[in-house]
Amino acid sequence: MGADLAREFKVLSSRLPFGLNFERHSPEAVDLPRCPVRKGDKVRVLPKRGSVKKGDQRLWQVRTFHKARKVADLELLGTDEAETQSVGLDDLVVVAEFRDTIYPGLVSTGKVTRGGEKPFHTVINGENYHVLKALTYTHRGKVDAIYIDPPYNSGAKDWKYNNDYVEGDDLYRHSKWLAMMERRLLVAKQLLNPADSVLIVTIDEKEYLRLGLLLEQVFPEGNLQMISSVINPKGTARANEFSRIDEYIFFLTLGNAKLTRWSRDMLTDRDYSQDEGVRWRGLARTGRKGLRPHNPGSWYPIYVKADSSGIHSVGDTVPIGKDDPKEAPKGAIAVWPPSSDGQQYSWSVVPETLRELISRGAVRLGRVDLTRNSVPIYYLSFNQLQLIEEGVIKVTGRDADGSLQTVYVEGSRSTAPKTVWNMTSHDAGSHGTNIIRTLLPGRRFPFPKSLYAVEDALRFFVANKPEAIILDFFSGSGTTAHAVMRMNRQDGKCRQCISVTNNEVAADEQKALREQGLRPGDADWEKHGICDYITKPRVAAAITGKTPDGEPIKGDYKFTDEFPMAEGFEENAEFFTLTYEAEQSVSHNLAYARIAPLLWLRAGARGKRIDKLPTDGWAVAEAYGLLAEVDQATPFIEAMTRAKDIRMAFIVTDDDRRFQSVAKRLAKGVEPVRLYESYLTNFSFTNGE
Repeated sequence: MGADLAREFKVLSSRLPFGLNFERHSPEAVDLPRCPVRKGDKVRVLPKRGSVKKGDQRLWQVRTFHKARKVADLELLGTDEAETQSVGLDDLVVVAEFRDTIYPGLVSTGKVTRGGEKPFHTVINGENYHVLKALTYTHRGKVDAIYIDPPYNSGAKDWKYNNDYVEGDDLYRHSKWLAMMERRLLVAKQLLNPADSVLIVTIDEKEYLRLGLLLEQVFPEGNLQMISSVINPKGTARANEFSRIDEYIFFLTLGNAKLTRWSRDMLTDRDYSQDEGVRWRGLARTGRKGLRPHNPGSWYPIYVKADSSGIHSVGDTVPIGKDDPKEAPKGAIAVWPPSSDGQQYSWSVVPETLRELISRGAVRLGRVDLTRNSVPIYYLSFNQLQLIEEGVIKVTGRDADGSLQTVYVEGSRSTAPKTVWNMTSHDAGSHGTNIIRTLLPGRRFPFPKSLYAVEDALRFFVANKPEAIILDFFSGSGTTAHAVMRMNRQDGKCRQCISVTNNEVAADEQKALREQGLRPGDADWEKHGICDYITKPRVAAAITGKTPDGEPIKGDYKFTDEFPMAEGFEENAEFFTLTYEAEQSVSHNLAYARIAPLLWLRAGARGKRIDKLPTDGWAVAEAYGLLAEVDQATPFIEAMTRAKDIRMAFIVTDDDRRFQSVAKRLAKGVEPVRLYESYLTNFSFTNGE
C-alpha cells in the first residue's frame, strides 16, 4: 500500500496547475523605520551608521526591554538552536511580513484646503500592500476606478522585493514581480465595486504578457482589453532592437462598467466634436455574419421608385428555398441584398423594422446608378434616433422623400476610442517630466506619466460619475490625483483620488546618504523620499498654483482645458502617514487618534473630522457621528436626526445588544458601525484568519 500511495502521489505532484505558474516567494517583508519598537516585534539589526553595507538581514524578535539603557534583548527567529543578543533601540528597525495581521492607523502630515465643502483627496505614505489592507476597512467595494503604473521590472533598480533591489540577472525576477503584483491585486479586488468599476494598468514589453495572464487569473469575471499608447514619439534607441516609442495599457472592466465615447478617437488629434455631419449606416450587411443563412429573416426585396426619388415599399421576408417574387409594384424596381461569389448576403434589419424606420424618416437612398445596378440604401439606427430625442442630434428639415436632414449639435459629437493611441498630449517628456519641472523647480522624478494621458484614460470610465472614487496605489509623483483635479474643473464635479506611495529614496542617492551617517527614518533621509519630496509637494502646488518656494507657477495647462497653472484648483487634499497599532491599544480605545482618520475616510472624507474622543461622550460632524459612551445615546440620536447628509454612525461598545438598540434608533440611510469590533474583525478577516 505504501508503494501504491507513493506512486500515486508522484503522479499527482508532477502535474502542473492550469494558468500562470510562478513562485509565490512568501512571505514578503518590509522595513518600517519610523515604527516604534515594541516587545514581541520582529526586527532587523541595522549596520553601523556610515556603512554602505547591506547589513544583517536575519529576523529577530524582541523579548525584553531595558528602558534605562535603551537596549532590547533579541532572539533569532527560524532557527533550531537559540541565538540571542542585546542591541540598542536606535540600531533596530521593525519588520512586517506580509503574512502578519496588521492594525493600521493614519497620522495627518498636512493639508491644503481651497475646495470649500468638496471631499478631500488623500495622499498616504506607506507600504502600498498594507495601505490597501487599511482601505479594506474604509472603501471595500466602493472604488470606481484604479489606475496604477507599477514598476516595469527592468532590472535597473526600479523596485525592491524583500528589502533588496531586483537585478536584471535575478533568475526569479519575473516570479518575484508576479508575486508582488498578485498580492496587491487580490486586495485591490476587494476595493473595486464589483457591479461597475475599472482597473487600468500601464506596463511595457518586459512583463505585459505575464501581466495579462495574471489579470485574467485574478479577475476571471472581468472583461480585459489591451491598447498600445505612444508615449515617446522620438523613440528610445536600444542596441540591435527597434526604437521603443510606446507602452501598453490594460483596461479591465467589472460588472456593468461602460466605455464613454469622447470627441477623440485617440489615434489622431482630430476633434470629432467639431464635425456636424451625421453618418448614416449602410443597410446592406456583408461579411461572414451578414450571410443569408445567419440572418434568414433579413432577405427580402426593397422596392425603389423607378425615378430614384425614394422608396416605394418594403417586401416580405423570403424564406430560404422559396422562390423570389417575380414582379415589383408598378413604377418600382426590386432591390435585393447584395450577392458575391455565389454567396447571398442580407439587410441589417428585418422588414417590420425597416418599415418603422421609413415612417420615422430614418431611411434614404444614396446616389442611384441603375446602369450599374447600384442602389445604396442608408438608415439611422435606433441609437441615433435616441440621440435625436436627447438633443445630441438636431433635425433641420426633411428631404423630398421624407427622410430627415440631421446634424450634430455643436460640440456634441463623439466617437469610440481606438486600440492604438497616438496623441500629441501623451508625450511623457513634454507633459510629464516638464510639468514636474514647472511645478517643482529643481526637483526630478524618473519617467513621470503625461498628465493628459492619465486624464484621458480615466475619462473613458468616470466621465459620467461625478462622485467617482479613484485609487492609485503606485502613485509615484501624483499624476493621477492631478488628472482627477483637472477633470473636476472641466465639469464642476467632485471626484476623489486616493494616492498611495512610499517614501523610498532613489537608489543613486541612498549610498551618499548612508556615507553621511544617515538611515531611513532620519529626518534628513526622509525629506528626500518620493512622498515628501515629490508627491505631496506636487499635489499642493497643483492646488495652490504656487511652487514649494511660494512663487506662482509659470506656464499653462493645455489641450482639453487650457488655463494658467498659477490659477490652481478649487480642491482639498490631506496627507497621511500609515501607522501600525497594537491590537490591545485599539480594543481598549487607546489608539483612537490614529483610527479617527480611517473613520473619516470611510464616511466620505468630507467636512470636519472627530480627531479626539469627545468629552460629552458623543460628537457629530458633517458626514458622520461618533458615540463613545452608549449611555449618551439619546442626545446623540437627537443631534444625528437634526444633522443633514449624515452617512455613518460609529458606536463604541463591546455589547452587541446595546449596539443594536442604538442602531435601531438611527434615521433611515445612516449606516451603524460597531467599534472596535468591526475594525478588528475586518483585518483578521482580510488576513485570512
